[in-house]
Amino acid sequence: MNLQQLTVFRDVMKTGSVSAAARNLHRTQPAISASLKALEATLGVTLFHREGRRLSPTPEAHYLLSEAVEILDRLNLASSNLSELRNRTRGSLRIAAMPGTSAYLMPEFVSGFVAEKDDVQVALATRSSPQILSMIAAQSFDVGFCDMQVDEARRDLVNSVHIRSNCVVAFRHDHRLAGHERVRATDLNDEPMGTLHDGHRVYTDTERAFRQVGARFNVRVEAQFFMPLFHFIEAGQICAVVDVMSAESYRRLHGDSGQIRFANFEPAVPFGYSIVSPKQRPPSLLAGEFASKWESFVRSIVDHV
Repeated sequence: MNLQQLTVFRDVMKTGSVSAAARNLHRTQPAISASLKALEATLGVTLFHREGRRLSPTPEAHYLLSEAVEILDRLNLASSNLSELRNRTRGSLRIAAMPGTSAYLMPEFVSGFVAEKDDVQVALATRSSPQILSMIAAQSFDVGFCDMQVDEARRDLVNSVHIRSNCVVAFRHDHRLAGHERVRATDLNDEPMGTLHDGHRVYTDTERAFRQVGARFNVRVEAQFFMPLFHFIEAGQICAVVDVMSAESYRRLHGDSGQIRFANFEPAVPFGYSIVSPKQRPPSLLAGEFASKWESFVRSIVDHV
């Protein structure tokens, strides 16, 4: 018994004749008759009593019809679902992003990505970069976005695309450096500064940049991630060297009414982003499309600094 035979059988039962089924299925009447006989031979039961050209279904035929309808309907549904998966209009996305990006940029991007994909379900989680790498390695999420490169221990578990950038400096709109496109560490000598906690490489690299030009890195506020520092900058209490994605989040969130301005910073304080996915499980077409478009989006921001 095969699907073609079931399709022929269902259409004969539906129309009540071989000739009508042949027209519907664009096949010859002998081909339809042969398919029915082959189905009966395979099952070892008589499905129709034949009286001339008239077919009378047996009780076994009525039972088989209910099974055939269910099988063929499920197959059509599966085919339709697979088509939607292929076209990336159905499925699920589990995304984990670091806090700064999760505050605005990632939700905004995901919202646009699924705008015309009504059957796509999204789970968006905010985690620290070390947690993201661990969860991607454990295949708990489809795509992760963090500020750490994949370490040697996870190379066999995590696929990664790394995007390099440099930090910018943020200060209040009425600060003495407002309007400058480029600011040096010497311009911020002994200025009250905000930064990430002293265990983060941004703290170390920013301190090194100041020391390199003989300037004092006067840390007043430390935070776990960049976004909380913006409150202190708006209050005129600090300046801060921050990553470009956090800066872009602030710009998009506040528009022209934002009180913070950004400028390139020298000496350069490097910052990198990683788009990660499980290596042991191939990504769905939907996840692959999302990761590719998110990469292009991030690069467009980084390249315009």
